[in-house]
Amino acid sequence: MRVGLVCPYSWDVPGGVQEHIRDLAEALIDLGHHVSVISPADDDAVLPGYVVPAGRAVAVPYNGSVARLAFGPLSAGRVRRWIKDGDFDVLHVHEPTAPSLSLLACWVADGPIVATVHGATARSRALHAFEPVLRSALEKINGRIAVSEAARTTLVEHLGGDAVLIPNGVTVSRYEKAEPLAGWPGEGGAIGFLGRMDEPRKGLPVLLRAFEIIGGQRPGLRLLIAGPGDGDDVLARVPAELRDRVVLLGQVSEAVKVQVYHSVDVFCAPNTGGESFGIVLAEAMAAGAPIVASDLDAFRRVLRRGAAGELFANGDAEDLAAAIGRLLDDPRRRATLSAAASAAVRDYDWPKIARDVVQVYEAVLPVGADERAPAAP
Repeated sequence: MRVGLVCPYSWDVPGGVQEHIRDLAEALIDLGHHVSVISPADDDAVLPGYVVPAGRAVAVPYNGSVARLAFGPLSAGRVRRWIKDGDFDVLHVHEPTAPSLSLLACWVADGPIVATVHGATARSRALHAFEPVLRSALEKINGRIAVSEAARTTLVEHLGGDAVLIPNGVTVSRYEKAEPLAGWPGEGGAIGFLGRMDEPRKGLPVLLRAFEIIGGQRPGLRLLIAGPGDGDDVLARVPAELRDRVVLLGQVSEAVKVQVYHSVDVFCAPNTGGESFGIVLAEAMAAGAPIVASDLDAFRRVLRRGAAGELFANGDAEDLAAAIGRLLDDPRRRATLSAAASAAVRDYDWPKIARDVVQVYEAVLPVGADERAPAAP
């Protein structure tokens, strides 16, 4: 099967949607399908062989974050040419309501279209005002996928109809084994965070406050933080006596990210909202890290309502500090959560998820049009 994947966000800026599309593309290729991805990216960007650049992205506030999107004549022309040259059996667009390539692709495509909604967004005035224009593109979508119940609700509110629930995937084998970073976790214990430091909904301020509480009680405890953002601003929010125990790695490579999960006694996901799934949780689960996460609905589902990770009251730094302390003091509980997480994450392994996605592709193909699909492995 010839599959065209449309990424709305700049390929060279780390993000959950970009990682999802990358891993889906590679899983589909492993299954024997021909895959091409189009994404915002500079023409001189270093990209995988299956990614086609659609031009430079522009930073735009979107869904509580700042997304790098591409929308204009140059991008539209490149999307049109890519679709024509690709001769795809199925076009798979991601986040179709974002003002970027996915929406452009829906406007210009004629064949079967599948859309995946990743985010959980409230119905906004801007979307409502833009709805007549959106509708002309979105009505062409034949198959719909939501990565979570929250994303499904968003899809139904914005597009109507229903969607197949297929969660985000994680390449479990990529995260299972890695050597910890040198000197970690150390005798005094270590807690970890991975995410954008300057994005409030990722919850780092909550974790910093929790570390202030628990760090004063445990002289050897350290906090390991990985992700882009202003490190000086982060350290300025930490009491002076604790700053030498906060280690900032900045934006890290995929290999170092895996090491981070294996370098801490407790991994924290203090996100405060806007999460429809929690890919960072799935990665930490694949690494077997004991997890403490805020009790968002999406996180509850991924962590099996607390069976595969400890949950704390969203935004409550004192509750987070207490949960971290309980796990640090209970190695047996950490081992139990680690084993439960490693078992639960198998439901999200990419080979399984990719086969579920292919079933949606097959459902929207015209009768007799799937003869280019490979035999089931």
